Amino acid sequence: MKKLTKVLLSATIAFSFTYSMAPVESVDAKTKTYANCKALNKDYKGGIARTSKVKNKGGKTNYKPYVSKALYDANKSRDRDKDLIACER
Repeated sequence: MKKLTKVLLSATIAFSFTYSMAPVESVDAKTKTYANCKALNKDYKGGIARTSKVKNKGGKTNYKPYVSKALYDANKSRDRDKDLIACER
């Protein structure tokens, strides 16, 4: 009886561990391409920066940009001054 209990318990633990690990959604599935900067700034007021280390080449900005490499790469055409921050405000 003890052996059967151990087998059932270990099988239950292995089964629950296997199915409790849900697949992680990739970042690429969440990236969105915006038609223009006005649409992008509705979701991200400060624009989108490729990394946290980039500096704004333009004038003073009012908002801090959201940092996301995948999102920046999807909207790279919105970066007119090529400073690695798209649609900064």
